[in-house]
Amino acid sequence: MEAEPEIMQRAAQPYAGISARVTMATISSVAHRIPEIFGWLGARGIAPAGPPFFRYHIIDMARQLQVEVGVPVTRAVEDDGDVRAGTLPAGRFTVMTHTGAPNTLMAATAELLDWAGARGLAWDVSPTDEGDRWGCRVEFYLTDPAEQPDLSEWRTELAFRLAD
Repeated sequence: MEAEPEIMQRAAQPYAGISARVTMATISSVAHRIPEIFGWLGARGIAPAGPPFFRYHIIDMARQLQVEVGVPVTRAVEDDGDVRAGTLPAGRFTVMTHTGAPNTLMAATAELLDWAGARGLAWDVSPTDEGDRWGCRVEFYLTDPAEQPDLSEWRTELAFRLAD
């Protein structure tokens, strides 16, 4: 673990996003839609209010994941085609910044989950027939690939909401 995770209170954050049901083998298909959201925002004169992210709604690693790519905005947007309005909920989050290629995020996530477990922290997650439903589990992509082509230098903030 690069740096000790932090527990912080976060405010609700509106965003524009695109949802998908994917498998671990097809997850990149939704990641490639992030530029589409930036283009959608730009066409409407809406400035991003933060870095793009991946939100995990339901996770069943062996079967399917319900995920969303999104871009924070300063005010709610209207649904339009595949782009939908959403809000990252407020609450207490465990936050950690990871540096490394996207294929190292699974190990970083395991470290964060283990760190919280060792401290008796409980996640905002509940089991369902489809998999584990998370209240808010997000990866914010802090590095612009156009500015930093070296994948090993990419920075990602993991922010997982804790149970109340």
